[in-house]
Amino acid sequence: MKDIAKRFEQNPLLSPKDLPASTEGLQVTCLLNPGVFQYNGKTWLLVRVAERPEQKEGVISFPVLTDKGTTEIIEIAKDDSELDASDARIINYKGVDYLTTLSHLRLLCSEDGINFHEPADYPLLIGEGMLETFGIEDSRVALIDGKYYLSFTSVSDNGVGVGLRTTTDWKNFEKHGMIMPPHNKDCAIFEEKVNGMYYALHRPSSVEIGGNYIWIASSPDAIHWGNHKCIIKTRKGLWDSKRVGAGAAPIKTENGWLEIYHGANESHQYCLGAFLMDLEDPTKVIARTQEPIMVPTADYELSGFFGNVVFTNGHIVEPDGDTITIYYGASDEFVCGAKFSIKDIYSLLKFDHV
Repeated sequence: MKDIAKRFEQNPLLSPKDLPASTEGLQVTCLLNPGVFQYNGKTWLLVRVAERPEQKEGVISFPVLTDKGTTEIIEIAKDDSELDASDARIINYKGVDYLTTLSHLRLLCSEDGINFHEPADYPLLIGEGMLETFGIEDSRVALIDGKYYLSFTSVSDNGVGVGLRTTTDWKNFEKHGMIMPPHNKDCAIFEEKVNGMYYALHRPSSVEIGGNYIWIASSPDAIHWGNHKCIIKTRKGLWDSKRVGAGAAPIKTENGWLEIYHGANESHQYCLGAFLMDLEDPTKVIARTQEPIMVPTADYELSGFFGNVVFTNGHIVEPDGDTITIYYGASDEFVCGAKFSIKDIYSLLKFDHV
C-alpha cells in the first residue's frame, strides 16, 4: 500500500537518547505519540516518555507508582511459571496485568516545528493517585475559548480510563480526575462547541461482545459526558480490521469535521485513515477512507520497541488552511513529523462507506 504522507527528511525528530530520565535508576525506553498545540508563538509537543530500569539477565523489572506518588520497582524472574512476557508492552503475572514501562508526559517546544527542546521552567506531568499508578499516556490537546483541555489515558491495576486536566499557561493545572471510566481511551475533544455542547470522540472496549470502536459523546461542561453513540467500527479484511481509535481533535472544514484516526489489523500493523462528520450533527459520519492515508514504510516505522506502527495524537493546521502537519509516534519508540493536504485526504474519502 502507498500513502499520501510527506515525511520530514529530519525524521526521527526525537529518539529516547534525546531526553534524560526523570528519575535516577530509570532509563528512557520509548518516546511515543505526542499531543500537539501552539502557545506563545511556538509549536509544542506533549510527548509520552516511557521509562523502566536497565534490564538484567534473567529478570524482568518495571516501575509502578504508589498511590502516595513514590516509584516502586518490581522484579520477576523470567523463568517464573506464572509470568507471561510474550508482549513487549504488557506482562501478566499471577493473573494480573502490568505495563513493562511507566509513562509520563513531558513538554518540548520549537520555533521551526522541527528542532525541539525541553524548556527548564515547565513541569513534568506524572501520574497521581490510585487511578494513575501505571502512569499517564497518549495525551490529546484541545484549545477552547483560551483554555487548553488535556485529555489522556490513566492506567492502573483498576483499569484504563480517560483523565482530564485544564490549563491556560502549562504551569498551573486544574485536575478533573477520570472523566470516562475503564475501559476507555483515545479521547479527542472537539475544539469548539456544536449547538452549545462540547463533543468528544472516545473508545470504550469489549473483549467479548462488541469491539474496539470509535464512539462520540456530548457534554455541557466537558467533564460530564453522555449521549454516547458508536460511529466507526472495524472492517473485516481491511487495514483497520482489529481496532480503531481517534487521533487528535477533529478539524473543522467547510465540508464537515475531518478526523484522522488510527487502525490496526490482526498482524498489529497500525496505519492512519480519515473520516468526515456532519458539521451540525457530528454523530453522523458522512464519509470514510477505504485505504489508509499513511502506512508504516520507513525503517524507523517498521522496527523499534513495537514495530510496524504509525500513530498520531496531534497536528497543526497550517495558515494556508490545507496543509496539516502531524506529529506521530513510530514503532512505539520515535517521534516523527509528516505533512498532509486536506484536499488529498478528501480525494480518498468514500461517501458510500461501510
